[in-house]
Amino acid sequence: MTLRFKSGSQLRLSSRLTFPLMAVMLAVSVAGCDTLSSLNPFGDDEVYKPEIKPAVAAEVMYNQGLAFLNENSFDSAAKRFAKVDREYPFSTWSKKALIMQTFAHYNARNFDEAAITGKRFLGLYPASDDAAYAAYMVANSYYNQIPDTARDQDRADKALMAFREVVERWPKSEYVEDSRYKITVVQDQLAGREMDIARFYLKKRNYTAAINRFRAVVSNYQRTNQTEEALARLAEAYLALGIVNEAQTAAAVLGHNYPDSVWYKDTYTLLQTKGLEPRESTDSWMSKAFKSVGLG
Repeated sequence: MTLRFKSGSQLRLSSRLTFPLMAVMLAVSVAGCDTLSSLNPFGDDEVYKPEIKPAVAAEVMYNQGLAFLNENSFDSAAKRFAKVDREYPFSTWSKKALIMQTFAHYNARNFDEAAITGKRFLGLYPASDDAAYAAYMVANSYYNQIPDTARDQDRADKALMAFREVVERWPKSEYVEDSRYKITVVQDQLAGREMDIARFYLKKRNYTAAINRFRAVVSNYQRTNQTEEALARLAEAYLALGIVNEAQTAAAVLGHNYPDSVWYKDTYTLLQTKGLEPRESTDSWMSKAFKSVGLG
């Protein structure tokens, strides 16, 4: 039951009641109680009257939220489910409302809120049958906020981690296939970001910095479509620094894994202009990186 107060007129007392005024009020109260009536903000016949208002049942509020969903009023639905969670915490209805709140926020494109409520659900109910769905919604909330490669990729990093969690923790769930696909999309996005930065350094002839970025692509995102160019650029950068054996290894790994690639043909030509040919060094980090994932 909820206890509320009502009155027939609006309270006009200032909220900025200073200490000196309080002291005066106390002095007045000592002088005579009849002066208190002058401080009453209401009329002479108006007093606070407690009103007992029946609380709305959790089931009723939950069904109201579902009704809002059926009307595609996702913001209203989210608010109604939030009220269930707030007024009936840790109840069965709160648990149902929390996952539906995540769904409503997501469909309203309030992705940050969807991620927050989804993670809260996972924290409270990690063994729930709906845990995989909550994790999947969190991942998609980040996924839908991934910007272009010219901007910060924090959301892409979070999406990648969240989709991996779905695949690793719930390998038999219905969300695994889509999560795996989106992992490849996100990885390509992150690799593209690294490539943008690496090309910038290469253009500035900062070969060491460029190599570090191209190496990150080859080491971490080997199954993306950025790998061919990254290997070709590594051969170019190593050659510019006079590190011939690594340049030859980059070309050899590129030719072995992508023999029909235009990048391989260009790299092969580049080596020939220096009187060199592709030759793989098994001690190179590139050889080890590709063998570690079954490539090469």
